[in-house]
Amino acid sequence: MFVVVIPAPETERVDKWLWAVRIFRTRSLATGSCRAGGVSVNGQPVKASREVRAGETVVVQQGLVRRTLGVLGMPSARVSAKVVAVYCEDRTPPEEFEKARSQRVQQFLARAKGSGRPTKRDRRLIDQLFG
Repeated sequence: MFVVVIPAPETERVDKWLWAVRIFRTRSLATGSCRAGGVSVNGQPVKASREVRAGETVVVQQGLVRRTLGVLGMPSARVSAKVVAVYCEDRTPPEEFEKARSQRVQQFLARAKGSGRPTKRDRRLIDQLFG
């Protein structure tokens, strides 16, 4: 019986790496974030095709949170949540997560399912809140 061992690549596309370590649910979301300027490597905004190597720092803007990740390795495919720590080191300061918790604007604007569109009065109240 033969066992074929495929060596892990030394570099990987940044969008594929972000998808493989479960930062984004789909690769197209990772690519879209790169196009929108939400991803930078070592302080430089990058395109989705940019290759990342072990030891580099990737910064990803996800909503209100700016996640800082250290690249430890290149997975050959998408990995399970338990194995992510082998390939990615989360260096995000706790203040970033606190910032997201303190700004619960999305929770405030969420409407109950089946309640329909906001009325004219609701929209005026929302405009007063943000205007």
